[in-house]
Amino acid sequence: MNRIETATEILSSPPASPTIPASLSARTMDRIRLRGHELAPHATFAPLHYEPGYAYPLVVWLHGAMGNERQVRHVMPKISMRNYVGIAPRGTCAMPTAGDGYCWQQTAEAIEQAESRIFDCVEVASRRFNVHPDRVFLAGVGCGGTMALRTAWNHPGHFAGVATFGGSMPLRDRPLRNVNALRRLPCFVATGRRSDDYPEAEVCRDLRLMHAAGCTVALRQYPCGDELTTSMLLDLDRWMMDLVCPPQA
Repeated sequence: MNRIETATEILSSPPASPTIPASLSARTMDRIRLRGHELAPHATFAPLHYEPGYAYPLVVWLHGAMGNERQVRHVMPKISMRNYVGIAPRGTCAMPTAGDGYCWQQTAEAIEQAESRIFDCVEVASRRFNVHPDRVFLAGVGCGGTMALRTAWNHPGHFAGVATFGGSMPLRDRPLRNVNALRRLPCFVATGRRSDDYPEAEVCRDLRLMHAAGCTVALRQYPCGDELTTSMLLDLDRWMMDLVCPPQA
């Protein structure tokens, strides 16, 4: 199976669309002022042959531990060069031993900060590109996948689906408290059969909890360890396209 490259960055051509306005919406700026921080660093991905007249699905990508927002430019071409706009915020916690690496912690303050960064990114992408408001997907790997699940379950009406790659289900602070609403939120869970970070016993535990809550879960297991593979991302593309354009009976 092909591992995702981490050495050579894949850059996309900028779209023929307006740049991000100097002033964001009042809602975004109010949120930034209330949180006491500036707009966090983020990276975007423009689909090949971007068409301003077409409303694209948006993938908000949360990198794993020791990664950063630039990972989205490696990941999106493996999902699809044409189908989606992509954007990624930087993790909330710097990792001194990883150079330019960050992670997503599960403290109350970090969760609030992560949600703020995610929704700021949705707004930035929506202003720079033509994004379909009902086709926003949240996805992440490792601790980014765990944060993706928590954020989507906290705000199920804002996302068309959520995906995690080797990221376990969040367990603290009642992540399934919106149980009635999150039953309508499709979930994609990808794991490696030989994973050390997310072993099979934990996958089975999480799957039982999700099913007990009535979640719609698509589980995929791959013959690998903790790496993020091309096959996983191609399956994510198919899963999202089935939600965007449901196959006819």
